[in-house]
Amino acid sequence: MSSIIIYSIGFIAQTLFSSRLIIQWFYSEKKNKIITPTIFWVLSLLGSFLLFIYGYLRNDFAIMLGQSLTYFIYIRNLQLQGEWNKLNVFLRFIFITFPIYIVIYYYNNNIIDLDVLLRKTDIPKWLLCLGVISQLTFTLRFIYQWLYSEKRKESTLPLGFWVLSITGSILILIYSIFRSDPVLFIGHIIGSFLYARNIYIYFKFK
Repeated sequence: MSSIIIYSIGFIAQTLFSSRLIIQWFYSEKKNKIITPTIFWVLSLLGSFLLFIYGYLRNDFAIMLGQSLTYFIYIRNLQLQGEWNKLNVFLRFIFITFPIYIVIYYYNNNIIDLDVLLRKTDIPKWLLCLGVISQLTFTLRFIYQWLYSEKRKESTLPLGFWVLSITGSILILIYSIFRSDPVLFIGHIIGSFLYARNIYIYFKFK
């Protein structure tokens, strides 16, 4: 597949992720408190769908790992907001079964595919480790958010989510520079500003 198509998929995914943050930020600025609109989770799910594909096409295990861990958390937040069942049944089926299709299609030859991703990759081991640590830190924000929301039985974005977001985003920025990945770099430059702004809103209007 041509690099133009691959990067296009990545940029569309990052555009969706950036859009969710801009919309969330706009709502929060308007209400003077942290708001979690439904569209935030819808765009998250669509972006994750595309970025996972981008990660595979780039042979980037770190990206794939990060998206795999958050995918169903996006769906769960839509359920907590009572919006998941409002989606078309066919769309729900596609989103729920998508990871299964990926496993069947790409990992039916488990040894070869994992060998390509983890051992025969052109990414240096230290850089791969940085990428995995960065994605795990960035992903931990949604695990934290999910547990926090489950405890309160409502979808919300607490302070810890934003702190983990900006920490993980800075690490991914460093990774993207060494990886020469414009998709990750542009996405996280925008994201870092919005994460910092949400932290400011949280303390200003607490």
